[in-house]
Amino acid sequence: MCLAVPMTVLRIEGNKAIVESHGVETLVDISLYPDLQVNDKVIVHAGFAIEKINEEEAQKTLKLYNDLATPS
Repeated sequence: MCLAVPMTVLRIEGNKAIVESHGVETLVDISLYPDLQVNDKVIVHAGFAIEKINEEEAQKTLKLYNDLATPS
């Protein structure tokens, strides 16, 4: 199973960006979204930013992940 994760753009280096979620930083390819800016939210899958999303969508998705990860 694959999981796409919402992440925040921290730095942009050409067609790559350093993104972060839950304290984890990673380098991803942003070729599909060359107009990204620092602090934009993106969905990352397999090392690629595959979708740009707004803050509200990012928070809803992160809350869902957190709810699933928290034992009831």
